[in-house]
Amino acid sequence: MSKRKKRKKRGSLSARLSMVLAGIIFVLIFSTIISVFVVTQRERFDHATRESDGVLNGMTNSICAEIDRYRELSRLFLMDDALAEFLRADSKEVTAGLINTARYSIMRTMNFTEGVDSIFVFREDYQYMSTNLASNRNAYRVDIDLMKEDSWRDPILQGKGNASITINGNGALERTNGKPLVTISRAVYDLLRQKRTGIMLMNISGTLLDRMLQENVRGADLCIMSTEGTYLAGNKALVQYFNEEFCSTEVVHQNLKKGKERIMLSGRMVEEMPIVILFSTTYALPALPLATIYVLGVLLGVFVISVFVAGIFISRHITSPVFQLVEAMEENRQEGKLQKIEVPLPKNELGMLEEEYNNMIEHVNDLIKRLIEKEKVLQNAEMRVLHEQIKPHFLYNSLETIGWLAMDAGAENVHDALETLGSFYRNFLSKGDREVSLRREILIVKDYLALQKLRYGDIINDEYDIAQDTEDCIVPKLILQPLIENSIYHGIRLKGEAGTIKITSFMEGDVLHVIVRDTGVGMSQEKIDQVLSTDMTRGGEKSVEQSESFGLWGTIERIRCFCEKDDVVRIRSDEGEFTEIEFIFPHAARKERKPSTATEGKTTAKAEEKALEGSTTENRGKEKGNENV
Repeated sequence: MSKRKKRKKRGSLSARLSMVLAGIIFVLIFSTIISVFVVTQRERFDHATRESDGVLNGMTNSICAEIDRYRELSRLFLMDDALAEFLRADSKEVTAGLINTARYSIMRTMNFTEGVDSIFVFREDYQYMSTNLASNRNAYRVDIDLMKEDSWRDPILQGKGNASITINGNGALERTNGKPLVTISRAVYDLLRQKRTGIMLMNISGTLLDRMLQENVRGADLCIMSTEGTYLAGNKALVQYFNEEFCSTEVVHQNLKKGKERIMLSGRMVEEMPIVILFSTTYALPALPLATIYVLGVLLGVFVISVFVAGIFISRHITSPVFQLVEAMEENRQEGKLQKIEVPLPKNELGMLEEEYNNMIEHVNDLIKRLIEKEKVLQNAEMRVLHEQIKPHFLYNSLETIGWLAMDAGAENVHDALETLGSFYRNFLSKGDREVSLRREILIVKDYLALQKLRYGDIINDEYDIAQDTEDCIVPKLILQPLIENSIYHGIRLKGEAGTIKITSFMEGDVLHVIVRDTGVGMSQEKIDQVLSTDMTRGGEKSVEQSESFGLWGTIERIRCFCEKDDVVRIRSDEGEFTEIEFIFPHAARKERKPSTATEGKTTAKAEEKALEGSTTENRGKEKGNENV
């Protein structure tokens, strides 16, 4: 298979690059179309928003101006003398003549105004006068009971004579034909005595709102409603879209679908009035400037040409040199050689890549040579280890011979010491194992302390609290003996009195805890921090204190490497009282026991300890027993 076919089979970078460039061109065209669409839609929305804001704010200002004019007109009605006499009269003095006099006096003023539908004036005893003639009296319904309620009266009376705008007198007054009224309510005060004498309700006809809509250019698209949803004037079809969100003094915009056409419905509430104005407009597309279209087209053309130029440049200066480099590497691989390559590449990043590849080949060849030499050295070391294994056996045999000589001479203490020493070294060496069970590690400590007691007598006491489920856990060999040695030489001996060394182990879930405690001189916090440091040699040569702690520090480092984490050691101490070192082994593994037969399946801990102590033979044990007898 030719190199070109192999390259095709693997997937040509130039083909992928062509696909990427084609994809970029497609994305550019697609993004341009999307951008034009988004800009157009945004312009439609902004145009509709601006138009809605202008129409609604203009209509709101017009209504506020008209209502303010009628507010001032209501003040004029309050100054009518006949009306003041009607309100000031005693209940018994109110007659039809007095009411008619006040009515006709107000109606004369109304003849010079436009848009006032009716005026109702209620005395404090709820007798009232209205501008309706007797023939038109049934045109309105008045709810006197509602007017007596505080919830109806308080908003008017709290105004202290100021006007309050409501719809249909806040429910107390309405036309029998159902046409809504905008009511201006005022509390009436006597000008001379400044005493409240009644309440006036001036109703503005809906024709005023219709006239204002007709004067507006977009009046057909406007609808005026109350905040409770009551239709007042304008396009009644918009009533169905009303909701509480439009009861805001800020313009609120909502997108709606009216048949197949999308529209924007906007609305706002008139300040200090229970009136809401709704306005609907379509998303008319404003004409985009021709210059904008030209600019977008030119930019798209520039982008496409730039992509083509970039593709040609990448093909000539990147993909082709890369193919040459790959072909040279492939030749090396097929020939099974690790040798430098020579490809005519430009002096740029690709040339640096060739140089780094040749440097790597040179480094790999150097490493191979070193590994070969190291393997030779390792083989020689293994041969030396085989020779060194003879020495421990010679040591065991020599100690046993000296022990028997001591036994024959009656020096039983010397025999026991030699036997303990032999057991210690047998467990100490452990056939070269790096990891042992906690049971074997405890036996090493017991043998070591037995030998130390021969030297120091009764100043050393040892205690053991080893949980049975921890004995088979695997730990690094010789992690307790350095701690015991440190406790004796740097703890108990320095204190000058008898001390106790206690070893405790227990499980918490699958975490093994081993604690060594001594009643020695203790450690300062500075020394504890020094021992727990991850670098005993930082800052130059070790001090004397560092040298004394180096064995303990080395043991801690071994445990950290074994557990593959740093936070596995706790040291607690009280100077002059005690030192307690705790090792924590997460996910502690247990050594599996493999009984040979059913009868031998349950090996007791005592038998295993006896086997680990390395007692010579069963015959020798019997001989020793006979001699003791």
